[in-house]
Amino acid sequence: MIKIVNLGMNHETAPVELRECLVREPGTTSAALASMRRLQSIREGLFISTCNRVEALYTSEDPEEAKRSVIALLSDLGGMPEHAFASSLYTFEDAEAIRHIFRVASSLDSMVVGEPQILGQIKDAYYQATKEKTTGVVLNRLMHRTFHVAKRVRTETGISDSAVSISYAAVELAKKIFYDLEGKRVLLIGAGEMAELAARHLLGHGVASIRVANRTFHRAVQVAEAFNGSAVFFDEIGAQLLEVDIVITSTASTGYIIDYEMVKSSLRKRRNRPLFFIDIAVPRDVEPRVNDLGNVYVYDIDDLKGVVEINIAQRKEEAVKAERIVQEEVIKFQKWVETLEVVPTIISIREKAEAIRQAEIRRSLSSLGQLDPSQRRAIETLTLSLAEKIINDPIVVLKGKADRRTRDTYLDIARRLFKLDQENGGED
Repeated sequence: MIKIVNLGMNHETAPVELRECLVREPGTTSAALASMRRLQSIREGLFISTCNRVEALYTSEDPEEAKRSVIALLSDLGGMPEHAFASSLYTFEDAEAIRHIFRVASSLDSMVVGEPQILGQIKDAYYQATKEKTTGVVLNRLMHRTFHVAKRVRTETGISDSAVSISYAAVELAKKIFYDLEGKRVLLIGAGEMAELAARHLLGHGVASIRVANRTFHRAVQVAEAFNGSAVFFDEIGAQLLEVDIVITSTASTGYIIDYEMVKSSLRKRRNRPLFFIDIAVPRDVEPRVNDLGNVYVYDIDDLKGVVEINIAQRKEEAVKAERIVQEEVIKFQKWVETLEVVPTIISIREKAEAIRQAEIRRSLSSLGQLDPSQRRAIETLTLSLAEKIINDPIVVLKGKADRRTRDTYLDIARRLFKLDQENGGED
């Protein structure tokens, strides 16, 4: 009986220094697939390799031998003994393996639940496997179903709707203030990692330009080049407030970079255009009183963390809906897998019926004399219809028993009744 197995490690079971041993070489996936193709115990396989997980998904009729072979494969790929990583591995079989890949693709098993990158990574892994010809009937259907499940989760739940990173929460707040970020201008003050990431997210949402101010002008030029933007002197910040719409600050200053009077003096010339400050610095770069000015909005790191916490709670609620979708799809796919056990018998019944039909046509045609093409077609249609109707009920019964405990009994009876396992049509 064929088994679907998922064996691997992820961010919860293995530290990064262990995971990186298995993904540091650029050709790891191709090498793994080539090895899996040579293993006698594995029928089909694919290999998922990301910064947060390393997994082998495969089918086998001898799961214990296949497991030993895959662990040895991982040992070779990582250049380390099996005992160094064996305790970090998890193994799922059949329904649990199906559920696991559905959950992974739906980002329910990710470090950040709802992140969209993992689905693309799984699609890449599947593409590699099809290119290396290591997948077949079972994994092809499983992966297409996996993509369907991920799409259902994305469209039927809000699991990916809310920002759960500081940088992305900043973008979410900016969109609430401006609604449309298209054409907006950004001033990035300082070169903190979160601030740069927020600026990158803003660019992805259509802002027109990014200007960078830093105490070290050389560093400002470097950062500006990364965003295809422009560098400005630190002393120009006051003048820049007249032109930009969004200001992201992330400096190591011990005092305020932007104070109440600086912003107030710029408002008259801004003609009521909103000004949005994202202050990610600790201690803060923007004086809190700035938030009291009209059409000015200031959010600091604690405000952003509050948004993230609310959104994480919302994602947890949506994850419950997603888990229900996954479980529903697991049941559907498992039922299909179970029908695979009856397929060979159904095929044999059809083949035997067709062989009998063809033999009887040949025997009858000799006594019917010369027939024109339309008469031959009529005989073909008649005999084909009769054969299909005769075997239809047994086939329907077998399909209906595919997921029942009595399946093997019905398969045995069917094979005996149609004499599928007897040579030369002999009796038991």
